[in-house]
Amino acid sequence: MVQAPQRTAFSGPALIRILARLTDVDVPESSQSLSDRLSQWLGWTDAIALSSALSNNPPAVAAGARARAFSDAEESECARVRASLADAIVGDSVFAVARRRGSAAQALSQGAPADAPVDYAVFRQRYLSMQQSMETGIGTLRARLRAMLAARTPAMARLAVVDAVMERALSERERSLLAAVPGLLKGHFERLRQTEQQTLADAEASGDAATAPPGAWLNTFRKDMQSVLLAELDVRLQPVEGLLAALRTC
Repeated sequence: MVQAPQRTAFSGPALIRILARLTDVDVPESSQSLSDRLSQWLGWTDAIALSSALSNNPPAVAAGARARAFSDAEESECARVRASLADAIVGDSVFAVARRRGSAAQALSQGAPADAPVDYAVFRQRYLSMQQSMETGIGTLRARLRAMLAARTPAMARLAVVDAVMERALSERERSLLAAVPGLLKGHFERLRQTEQQTLADAEASGDAATAPPGAWLNTFRKDMQSVLLAELDVRLQPVEGLLAALRTC
């Protein structure tokens, strides 16, 4: 049976825990506080902008601005964006798990001959494409909620400014870190394939039947990549959840 390497248990978001389980990167948890780690990500211009947003008087709500009532429509739109992105991940043909109809039929159902090598570049490119879709869809939703917040009270307008500063300051760092995820998964891809190849070779040498059909490793990898993408989606949506929570109090 194909298994992922066992790593040290991590706390924190599901994305971190899943990557720690699937990869061979053994990095101890940081002893720094969140604020200390965050300060290392902020440049001096970002720090000044954040300090100004937090210490200055709350920005006045623009004259004539209409504070549109927060309603079920916004909740539904946020749920729709989440569901749409999740469905795109789960329903993508590259990540679809092949049915067990024999190795040749499985391969042909994926548009390739049975003995064709599987290229990880296809998975990497699709992962990056999914990341771009998440960034675009969530960014648009976040800006919309922030605009609604800015039209509320001065205190809520300040929160909207802080969120805008944080998004601007951290987006490049976030993009860089998340772009490294496909590279980490490539190692998992290769280990699963090599493990199955070795298992099949050992079974052939001993005259025993293989315990899993050829190609089972690829289905395992597809499920794992889906899990990582869904966990990343949750992480990317955290700022949106924060804005939603603030709007519900208005």
